Amino acid sequence: MSAQLEARPRGPVALLRTALLPGVLVATYLVVFFLVSIGVIGDYQQTILATICINIVLATSLNLVTGFTGQFSLGHAGFMAIGAYATGLMTMRYPSIWGLVGGLLVGAALASVVGFLIGIPTLRLRGDYLAIATLGMAEIIRVLLLNFDFSNGAAGLNGIPRLINWHILFIFAACSIVLIANFLRSVHGRNTIAVREDEIAASSIGVNALWAKTLAFVIGAFFGGIAGGLYASYFYFIKPDMFGFLKSIDILIIVVLGGLGSLSGSVISAILLALISMKLQEYAELRMVFYGLILVLIMLFRPQGLFGDGELKPAMFGYLLPWRYRYVGRSKGTTRRWPAKLDRVAPWHYQYTGKPSGITKEPPAAFDRLTSPRKRGGPKP
Repeated sequence: MSAQLEARPRGPVALLRTALLPGVLVATYLVVFFLVSIGVIGDYQQTILATICINIVLATSLNLVTGFTGQFSLGHAGFMAIGAYATGLMTMRYPSIWGLVGGLLVGAALASVVGFLIGIPTLRLRGDYLAIATLGMAEIIRVLLLNFDFSNGAAGLNGIPRLINWHILFIFAACSIVLIANFLRSVHGRNTIAVREDEIAASSIGVNALWAKTLAFVIGAFFGGIAGGLYASYFYFIKPDMFGFLKSIDILIIVVLGGLGSLSGSVISAILLALISMKLQEYAELRMVFYGLILVLIMLFRPQGLFGDGELKPAMFGYLLPWRYRYVGRSKGTTRRWPAKLDRVAPWHYQYTGKPSGITKEPPAAFDRLTSPRKRGGPKP
């Protein structure tokens, strides 16, 4: 079973894990704010930063559907288009912050309704039917936007008021990460992961597989609509061709590169691909060639993505820190810190993989007698 279904730690470890994600997001915001204040990040870099934030919202929401639920979707650009046009039309009519909020809510709600209507009949099927259905849905939305009068046809909408900046985009990106991470820790989120692992086994223990898949799909569509609204409000110009098949592929590349089932992988890959694209701006003619070559090399040598189905953890930086500690997994899901310096003098070695089955060797009884506070008469660890 996946690492996401392992037993929850308790005590200080659980508190550390709970505070880790908000702490990292706040620290990242403060660092970016400082760099913007001293002029290191200029206007052009702020545009790249806005693109990164929007891609993070798109990638994490698509990863919820494709990575954590196991449903292959190619229609995320369609949800993005719904949110973009709803926000664009609303803010052009009501150019205020309330118009922006109303446009984002309307766009996200419409995208969720479309996702629900598409998901109910297609999520009953298995295989690639959902990918075909979502691809057709995205094309239908694009064609409709080309022919409707209110969307201004192929010319699109121009002059959308810019009512957001990188601060608001960062808040939306951070909120999407926190909300999706909390959803995955909830009962409904664990049901979606169970359905991905084995739908028949999940159904046999009482999980409503159709409801779990539909809920994840609707949430993904909701955040797709939010991302489209943010895009329209920041870049103030949209047209139907921006939300075609290639846009869905761009989002899918971010998810696959970061790792299916890894939120931190989606964030890192969104940043990495944006930086690569920025560096290749000087070679406009060969930019897409280098871009594709880098992706092919990564897929050849790391086909499971940068992080696989795991998340970025402090233990990954253990080898870079002199005071590092390794976690020693226990059969009952509890954890205990193991000083790394003891590895050099101990004849045995342990590696924490996040899975009970990954424990290669249990600590010897002599070590327990020396280190366990309970054996020494101290409080129970």
